[in-house]
Amino acid sequence: MRVLVTGGAGFIGSHIVDLLLTRGYSTRVLDSLEPPVHPERQKPDYVPSDVEFIRGDVCRRSDLARALKGSDFVFHLAAYQGYLSDFSKFARVNDGGTALLYEIIVNNKLPVKKVIVASSQAVYGEGKYECPEHGVQYPPPRPLEQLEKGEWEVKCPLCRQSMKPKATDELRTNPHSQYAISKYSQELYALNLGKRYGIPTVVLRYSITQGPRQSFHNAYSGILRIFTVRLLNNLPPVIYEDGRQLRDYVHIEDVARASLLAMENEAANFEVFNVGGNNPLTVQEYAQRFIKTARKAFEPEIPGQFRFGDTRHIVSDISKLRKLGWEPRIPVTRIVKDYLDWVASYSQIADFYAIAERSMKNKGVIRSVR
Repeated sequence: MRVLVTGGAGFIGSHIVDLLLTRGYSTRVLDSLEPPVHPERQKPDYVPSDVEFIRGDVCRRSDLARALKGSDFVFHLAAYQGYLSDFSKFARVNDGGTALLYEIIVNNKLPVKKVIVASSQAVYGEGKYECPEHGVQYPPPRPLEQLEKGEWEVKCPLCRQSMKPKATDELRTNPHSQYAISKYSQELYALNLGKRYGIPTVVLRYSITQGPRQSFHNAYSGILRIFTVRLLNNLPPVIYEDGRQLRDYVHIEDVARASLLAMENEAANFEVFNVGGNNPLTVQEYAQRFIKTARKAFEPEIPGQFRFGDTRHIVSDISKLRKLGWEPRIPVTRIVKDYLDWVASYSQIADFYAIAERSMKNKGVIRSVR
């Protein structure tokens, strides 16, 4: 069996490749090696030599057709993400690339057995909350005026009371950002075209996935990358808002296992699954575990800033995937240790966070409380 992994030289894709090889699958990678993940535009050393590597773009028909030829399964992970305002690129890469993938499979009558599409927890927006008076709510983004006052908690859209966050299941989406909208649109293309043309398809909504090979060149998002880059430049972690935001974090090895389960288990066909952690933490709690694991004496900085567009709390309900036999195994302390061990192999790492911070401030992404 040959498995194609688009974006297979990237963070999640490369770990899926490793697990596929361990289980005896013939593996092919299609990757365009785009910065900032691949700043030198070179295939990374961690891509095994026995993998067939195609340098190409999922938006270019000839590249994608070549990669799909002879493939039995497809992991579609190639995507564009970030905070930047080049909105059309999100749609062109994430949605256009997905539509083209199914177009080639259908028009060329390729015998692809299953497509597994990488989506994101971001499609939930603020996620699921409970109002003491009005029950379960799926609120819109917090208004800028509220954030500029330093009022962080999500309020009920009906009575304006603060609400309690709940674990968010797969039943309802509420995408707010350009990235989230493109990922949900990608899901719609994949599931609907898959059902219409009889191509088994699975959508995996990954929570905050962390571990080795997560590029430190891109500090636009990712608490582990931001904290690590600051640490290696002898600077304390920076926390946005008040640090009481709830998140769930999952190790890349757990994500790779979940991904292969979706490929190998027919019960997953045409379903959507959350892939997340089982121990939600506030950002402050995460920071303290990071500092303890790194054996540093820093205290986090909380400068009264926020990233416009961030969700307040988001935790995924993983009970649906658990029913297929999957369980996250690796704790946050191991996540941090594995990443720091991997980064230690690099002799010097510039303060990429400072570069990203200036860019985000110029674009109005990072703002201050008034």
